[in-house]
Amino acid sequence: ASDPDGERVAVISHDGRISVVDTAKGTVSHVGHSPEGEARSPNFSPDGRYLLWSQPIESSINLHQLMIFDTRSASDAVALTSGTFHDHDPAFTRDGKHVVFLSERTFDPEYDPHEFALSFAGSTRPWLIPISATEPPPFGPSAEGWRISSPEKDEGPEDGEEKESDGDETASPDLDAEGAEDRAVPFPVPSGEYRRLTTCQAGVLWIEENREAGALGTRRAGVKDEPKPDTIQLWSLQKRAVETVVDKVNDYSVSGDGRNLVVRFKESITITPADRKPKDDKDPAVVEVDLSRLRFEVEPRVEWAQMFDENARLMRDHFWREDMDGVDWDGVVERWRPLVETLCSHDDLVDLLWETVAELNTSHAYVIPTEPPGDQKRRLGLLGADLSSEADGWRIDRILPGESSDPAARSPLRAAGVDAHESDLIVAVDGTPVDPEFGPAPLLIGAADKPVELMLRRDGEERRVVVLPLDDEEVLRYQDWVRSRREYVSERSEGRLGYVHIPDMMSTGWAQLHRDWRHATQREGVVVDVRYNRGGHTSQLVLARLAKRLVGWTVARHYESAGAYPISSPRGPVVLVANEYSGSDGDIINAAGQAVGLDAVVGRRTWGGVVGIDGRFSLVDGTSVTQPRYAFWLEGKDWGVENYGVEPDIEVIHTPADFFSDDDPQLDRAMEEALSILEREPALTPPSMPEPKVR
Repeated sequence: ASDPDGERVAVISHDGRISVVDTAKGTVSHVGHSPEGEARSPNFSPDGRYLLWSQPIESSINLHQLMIFDTRSASDAVALTSGTFHDHDPAFTRDGKHVVFLSERTFDPEYDPHEFALSFAGSTRPWLIPISATEPPPFGPSAEGWRISSPEKDEGPEDGEEKESDGDETASPDLDAEGAEDRAVPFPVPSGEYRRLTTCQAGVLWIEENREAGALGTRRAGVKDEPKPDTIQLWSLQKRAVETVVDKVNDYSVSGDGRNLVVRFKESITITPADRKPKDDKDPAVVEVDLSRLRFEVEPRVEWAQMFDENARLMRDHFWREDMDGVDWDGVVERWRPLVETLCSHDDLVDLLWETVAELNTSHAYVIPTEPPGDQKRRLGLLGADLSSEADGWRIDRILPGESSDPAARSPLRAAGVDAHESDLIVAVDGTPVDPEFGPAPLLIGAADKPVELMLRRDGEERRVVVLPLDDEEVLRYQDWVRSRREYVSERSEGRLGYVHIPDMMSTGWAQLHRDWRHATQREGVVVDVRYNRGGHTSQLVLARLAKRLVGWTVARHYESAGAYPISSPRGPVVLVANEYSGSDGDIINAAGQAVGLDAVVGRRTWGGVVGIDGRFSLVDGTSVTQPRYAFWLEGKDWGVENYGVEPDIEVIHTPADFFSDDDPQLDRAMEEALSILEREPALTPPSMPEPKVR
């Protein structure tokens, strides 16, 4: 961020320093330090006197406080807010009198429909702090009366008119830091989902997010129209009211004079007034930037050399240990750098970067190209079925059942109106006969998520149906596998044990856990399968569910069963099943389960990668690179999970032959352990009703 005169620049560095660079003198002054992570959103006041920023107060919780530095004083930066809440996106109003910011200070929970829980969605609100203790806010009560007026009563200048200056209106007052947070007042708008607060000549701007979908986006499954876009709202300090000035936005910036916005929405860039909504599409104040005129040339090896060095610097500065865990990183980089001149493609570069970071022998050092290989428009359409060749067509041997609660697990051949049966023959696709050797696949190239006509033959009769092929069968086959494991455990334990599988420690895994957890805890014990868990960050939430302890029951008249307290608490043993593909947070859940005393971990030693990442950085062409930054110490394991994994309590090897067997030795042993525990300690059951009191 630069000051209004452009002579000083505020710089935030990765090691927590906040500095001011004087471009004229060529000097650097350190004005603050953020000891718990990088500061954010540096902003100068309009007169350049104050520098404002937000900084975290503790690395593991998302709380930030506002800090302010007076460049005219030799004193240190002082806190405007305590860090009790997440205060972010600070800015100064254009008159220099107020600090405005976003903060999650609303605690208005709503009930979760799937489990007994409350969450705090829509907790963000814009706030304002007068710099001087004697300055009233621009809305609310004051000595002149209640400072909220409607546009009709406003006696200020009309939009677009210049207000006559009566002096230096941007001179910031002296700071009254003591009690500043007590002066914080919320803007009179509802709490919601807001981001990117800043100021303009007319007032305060922010983006209002229109969230119609959760982390997975499945709330809009089957909905064809576009979701409502985010909008830019303006709190007009003249009108003292909020209005929408931009209907569609992904991000935006304010011009130097504060009168215009540069708005990005999808692939378009538009310049539009900051103080009003355009009248229509032909408003002369709106300019569409013609991005097609952009031209640039790249010399690949020069770019690749820069990317190689940039990746090396990022790793050097962000790796979890300053000593690079004993690796001579400079030597590693020098040894691999000459290969840049031999590269012939971007794939070669990606391979080189992988090989270089692999020298650190630490997990989560990834290099991810911007796009997957191949032409995605030609993705093969998949039918969600197992097929085999017959003399007069391709036979449907098995149709995978869908899972209605997971839109990605729809079964095309079981869709309404299709009525395909196992043993039906697929004889044509879009009128073209199916090749007896290659089957329907060549005719389904580029057909993913597009209507396709199949000719099905059953008992000599043919019928035409329309299906919507999948672009990927992974989720459908995954849900089929989970269903098979659930039935396997139920059948072999004679209904005594419940089963859940957790595929990752992210939103997908959280959703999957809750599909089955309520039902699984009704059984005497639970087998929790974390084999193939891809990791993430939700293990502590999962652990809280698994470690629940049932301490009571609720009964009511006309109800046959008693309810557990806490709800969905396990009644008996909880046994984890892990394998060598349980990684990252999938490692941690097993170590944590052992630490808190869950009954057993059965299977193989886990992957062994718990130095985590945040994935903030990408190289010049968009290639993502990660730096292992967050190491884990775990009770009973010390620092030893990285590069080793978590040893199970009971080792069971799952051999390649077991993949083709009807038996699942790891689940079998987990069930054996759970049932053995139940022999010693039977599952908790509701007590008998008390005897009636004698009156």
